[in-house]
Amino acid sequence: MTRNVPLNKWLQLVVAGAALAMWSNVHAAECAAGKTIKDGVLTIATGNPAYYPWVMDNAPDSGKGFEAAVAYAVADRMGFGKDKVEWTSATFDQSIQPGAKDFDFNLQQFSITEEREKVVDFSEPYYSAPMAVLVRQGTVDNGATASIDSLKTLKWGIDSNTTGMAMLSETIKSETDPLLYDDNVNVIEAMKANQIDAGLFDLPTAMYLSAVVLDDGVVLGQFPADRSDNPDQFGLLMEDGSALKACVDEAVLSLTEDGTLASIEAEWLQQTTGVPVIE
Repeated sequence: MTRNVPLNKWLQLVVAGAALAMWSNVHAAECAAGKTIKDGVLTIATGNPAYYPWVMDNAPDSGKGFEAAVAYAVADRMGFGKDKVEWTSATFDQSIQPGAKDFDFNLQQFSITEEREKVVDFSEPYYSAPMAVLVRQGTVDNGATASIDSLKTLKWGIDSNTTGMAMLSETIKSETDPLLYDDNVNVIEAMKANQIDAGLFDLPTAMYLSAVVLDDGVVLGQFPADRSDNPDQFGLLMEDGSALKACVDEAVLSLTEDGTLASIEAEWLQQTTGVPVIE
C-alpha cells in the first residue's frame, strides 16, 4: 500500500508516471503528424443517428456516451485537443466496404473479424463485449436478481450457435437444461411466449433487444468480459493500409494499460446504463 512507501519515493513514482504519460502523448502526437486527411485535424466518424449508451442524445461532439468518450480519449493521446476534432457520419455498411474513406477513424461498434480485416484496418480493441442476461420485467418482479444463486434457478433459452452454453453450464450452473434455438430471434420469441425466463447475449445485443424489441425487456446483469470465451471485440475502423494505424494502436494500448478505457467503460456501460456486473 502507498502508506508504506516513503513520501519522497512516492513523489518520485508520481513524477515518473506523469513524465512517462507526457512522453507518450508527445510521441503519439509526433506519430500522427501529417497523416490525417486534414492537416492538424482528426476526423472521426460514427453513425447518424448514434444511439445510447454509445453516444448520448446523438451528439458525439459532447463527448458523452461510451464511444464518444473513447474517441476523445484516443484523440487526446494522439495530440488532438477537442477543438482539433471534427465529426462526420457514415453508415455501418458503407464503412466496412473497401475503398477510400472520408474519415481518419470510425467507431460504431465494429466487431473485428478476419473477413473485414481483408478490406479495412482495425485498431487494437477498445472494448471486449461481455455476456449479459436479458429477461422481462415480470421475471424481475418475481424476484430474479443479478446473482449466480438467482440466475441458476431461471429457465434459460439460448442460441445453440454461441459460446453461451459453456457459461450456462460452468458459471451459472443452471438447475434445468436450457432450451436450444437456432438463432437469437427464436430465443426472443420464446421469451415473449413465456417459455423461458432468460437468455444470454453479448451486452450490446442485449441492450438493443431490451430497448427496441422487447416492450418490457430488462438487462439484468453483465459478466466481466474475461469470463467469456472469445468475446466480441470492437476496434476503431480505418481505411485499409492507413498510415495512421500505428498511431491509433499506440493511443488505444496506452489507454488500456493505464486503466482509462476501463474507467470510461465503468462510467458509461455500467453506471449510466445501470447494468450491474455479476461476480
